[in-house]
This record gives sequence, C-alpha cells and structure tokens, in this order.
Amino acid sequence: MNAYMTNGTLDFLKKLPEKHPDIPFYFMKEGTSTLVYYEGNRKNIFASGRSYEIVTENGDLQTDGFVVMNNIPVADEGKATFEDKFKQRQQNVESMKGFQAFRLLRPTNGNTYVVMTQWASESDYDNWKNSDQFKQAHKGGADAKPPAYFLDQPFVTSYYMIEVD
Repeated sequence: MNAYMTNGTLDFLKKLPEKHPDIPFYFMKEGTSTLVYYEGNRKNIFASGRSYEIVTENGDLQTDGFVVMNNIPVADEGKATFEDKFKQRQQNVESMKGFQAFRLLRPTNGNTYVVMTQWASESDYDNWKNSDQFKQAHKGGADAKPPAYFLDQPFVTSYYMIEVD
C-alpha cells in the first residue's frame, strides 16, 4: 500500500474531497501550514506531493488527534538495515495510552523516510517521550551518535488533525 501527502493552503486543500469523494483524506495543521494525507493503491493525485510505500503499519488513522512525523534521511546502502530495525522492533509504542496509529513510510523518490505516529493528544505523545518504553526504543537518547547510514540529522514535524467541512 502507498501513502501520499502534500502541503498547501487550507482553502485550496479542502476542495480535494469534492474532487475525489472516494478517497479518505486526513487533514493536519502545523501553525499556518496545512498537510493532507491519504493511503491507497491508486496513483498519486497530487501534482506536487510526496509518495511513499508503507513498509510497516499498526493501528487505524483517526480524523482527530496529534501526529508526529520523524523525517529521517537514509543512505541507499542503509535502507535495508533501517527498515529491518523497525520490522524487528518491540511493539512498545502501541501499548501506550493514547496511541492510535504507526506508519513507517519509504520514499518513492529521495531518501527521507517518515516515521509517523498518531496520538489521541499531544500530552499522550509527551507521556510516550518521557516513558521507559521510549528510552528502551531509543537507546542512547539525543546524545547517541546517529548510524553511519543517516545522510543528515533527522527532523521532527508535528501536526494537529483538523476536520474539514
């Protein structure tokens, strides 16, 4: 299955459900920026969007909640190792209160993977970040040296889900 996303103005993006009523879109907001996301096996409908293959997933996306996307640039020779680490990981995040969904997204163009989690609230995500399970999943923490196959420093973006009428 594939995932697609693009950024734009809310006024422009909120017209998408009218043009494509058969696609379940998820709308997210970060400050003044709006992102729209959808999943499926069809061709990407976005003219300037980003396409991903869903490598692994857990949970169902909701139309409300808090989304965190960890954007990780991975060298070609490290992609298999990177993906395998996620496939072999313990499922600690899924047992946390407020967890809704997880996606590991492989880019179809470029090298930046997206590790996406959705939470019922930002405080649920904060509880995960401060948990023993998070420390176990991210051994070494912020001081740990990134793997050699990381092309650049990962960066995090976060969004609040919004309803579009």
